[in-house]
Amino acid sequence: MAQAAEVSFRLRRPGPLTMTVAFLGKWPVLPGVILAGMAFMAIFAPFIAPHPPLKANLKERNVPPVWYDQGSWNHVLGADVIGRDVLSRLIHGTRVSLMVVAVSMVSGTLVGTTLGLLSGYFGGLTDEVITRIVDMWMGIPFILLAMVIAVVVGASLKTMMILLALAAWTPFVRQVRAQVLSLKTRDYVSLARVAGASDLRILLRHILPEVMGLIMVIASLHVGGLILTEAFLSFLGAGIPPPTPTWGVMIAEGREYLRDAWWISFFPGVAICLTVTSLNFLGDWVRDYLDPRLRQL
Repeated sequence: MAQAAEVSFRLRRPGPLTMTVAFLGKWPVLPGVILAGMAFMAIFAPFIAPHPPLKANLKERNVPPVWYDQGSWNHVLGADVIGRDVLSRLIHGTRVSLMVVAVSMVSGTLVGTTLGLLSGYFGGLTDEVITRIVDMWMGIPFILLAMVIAVVVGASLKTMMILLALAAWTPFVRQVRAQVLSLKTRDYVSLARVAGASDLRILLRHILPEVMGLIMVIASLHVGGLILTEAFLSFLGAGIPPPTPTWGVMIAEGREYLRDAWWISFFPGVAICLTVTSLNFLGDWVRDYLDPRLRQL
C-alpha cells in the first residue's frame, strides 16, 4: 500500500515544465527582465553603445542589418539615411525616453495625489473646485494642446516633460479621491481626529499609507501610455527636436524610407512595443498582488 501511495504521489507531482509555467504565471519574470534590460541600457548608454549617437558617415547611409548580405558588424541593426548607427541611437533613445517619462510620471503623481487627497478629505467647495478643474482638463484635446504649446513655446526636452506631466495627473485625482472618501469615515481616522491630530497629520500618517498601493497601481498602468504619448508627439514633431535620439524621433525619421530602409523605424517601434507591453503586464501584476480579491494563489 505504501509503495502504491508513493507511486500515485509521483504521478500527481507536476513536472518541471508545469512548475515553470506556474512560476512565470505567478511572478512577472519576463516583463521584469525586459524592463531591467531597458533600465540597464538607459543607465549605461555611453558605455555600451558601439558608436556616438550623432556620428554620421554618408558612405554608410542605409546600411542594412548584419544578417543581410550587404550588412556589416559595424552596424548590427543597420544605419540610417545619413549613416548613423541605429543600435547606438536606439540605446541612447532609451535613456532620453525613459528619463522624460520618469520625471513626468513623478511630477504627475505628486500633483494628482495631492489634489486627490485634498478633494476627498475636505470635500465641500474644495472638492467641487478640484473636480470641476479635472472635468474641464479632460475635455480639452490634449494632442492639439500639446502641438499648440510646442509651436508657441518651442519643442524641447523641458517642454516635453511639462506636457507629459500635464497628461499624467488626472487619473490619480479621481481614483485617490474616491478612496479617501471611503477612508476618512473609518474609525481610526475619527479616533485620530478626537485625539487632536491635525488634518495634515491625518492625511500623511493615516490616509496616505492606505492609498499608496492604489497610487502604485495607477502609476504602473499609465506609464506605458506616457511612453506612447511621448513617441507620438515626437513623431508629429511636437516633441523633443532632432537630432536628439528618442524612439519617436527615430520612427519619424524613417517613415519616408520604410520600403528601402525599414529598420530605421522598425527597431524603435519594437522597443516601444516591448516596453509598453511589459509595463502593462507589470501593472496588472501589481494590481492583483496588492488587492486580496484579485490575488492569484
